[in-house]
Amino acid sequence: MKILVLHNRYQLRGGEDTSTDLEVALLRSQGHTVELFEVDNRAITGRQAWHVGLRAIWSPASYRAVLNRLLKERFDIVHVQNFFPLFSPAVFYAARAAGVPVILTLRNYRLLCPNAIFFRNGHVCENCLNRLVPWPGVLYRCYRNSSAATGAVAAMLTVHRFLHTWERTVDVFVALTEFARQKFIQGGLPADRVMVKPNFVHPDLGPGRHDGGFALFVGRLSLEKGVRTLLAAWERLGSYISLRIVGDGPLAAEVARAHERNKRIEWLGTQPLKHVYDLMGAAILVIVPSECYETFGRVVIEAYARGTPVIASDLGAMAELVKDGCTGLLFRPGDPEDLAAKVEWLFYHPRELVRMGKEARMEYEQKYTAERNYQILMDIYQRAIANHCS
Repeated sequence: MKILVLHNRYQLRGGEDTSTDLEVALLRSQGHTVELFEVDNRAITGRQAWHVGLRAIWSPASYRAVLNRLLKERFDIVHVQNFFPLFSPAVFYAARAAGVPVILTLRNYRLLCPNAIFFRNGHVCENCLNRLVPWPGVLYRCYRNSSAATGAVAAMLTVHRFLHTWERTVDVFVALTEFARQKFIQGGLPADRVMVKPNFVHPDLGPGRHDGGFALFVGRLSLEKGVRTLLAAWERLGSYISLRIVGDGPLAAEVARAHERNKRIEWLGTQPLKHVYDLMGAAILVIVPSECYETFGRVVIEAYARGTPVIASDLGAMAELVKDGCTGLLFRPGDPEDLAAKVEWLFYHPRELVRMGKEARMEYEQKYTAERNYQILMDIYQRAIANHCS
């Protein structure tokens, strides 16, 4: 196949960017011709908010660029990984005008929620779900804590809901978990066009030695990622279990203060991916305490690839990825006492820890390898072509 992949990169690299890069590399390794057409949010710096807001609703430049590319050469598929804000929904209409099947991977909840994570004021929030005009998000300034910025997102959603853009221009939507699929169907996407394909890890990292004696957190240091719950749990655990934290974000100062109070907490900042994988292989367990609706949770399957069990919030996609008592443990979201109890229990049950690590590795081998992912992706592409022609 010849595939045009569209992706709007973030200013700070995250899991969506990593997953997109891996998918492109996988397709190329299987002999497909993939052209990656990218825009980057770093280009926003210095621009006036109104200009970016208008472009998020409809970008004439993106429409022309994508249409011209599709008319210049024949493509079998247009695969949109992320269109917000610089590409805009205009790219879907460009593909439609060129007569090329379109796939949209739903890597966040932007189609349903202005801030894309269903999270506000420290709690899950679904106030904008199923509203033609997501006015609560504007009222609470949910996107970048700005009424103007949130208004631009709300305007984009309202305009394209009114136009039925998603239903008219997208042949297959790709959700990363069944939880996310059901949430998007609840939000109005056609059930028969939403398929599930998880992320994957490649190359195979292989099982780790797990000889470091520490627990590990990897992610953005922010409220929705459960960082405060994590730190509060370690206050209850005392000083006999070590925690290493990888990442940066708005709660970095709180993490630094926690380290000053408890030397068993070590903040490593942002680290190269290879070093993160090394840490996962040395860790006895990985903690994913998210308090928002994750669409997936890439850290979970990276830990599985290393044979490391995961303690995660019993919420959304996390509760789907982590099999309680098998590949790890689930705890009550936002409950530091429950998290501390689960960490302590695993720490003092080394045989269970080893067993869960082996189960985690088996889960990776069965569900999250590149080979398995490629089979699912080809099924999705064939479904998109069939839907487009019907």
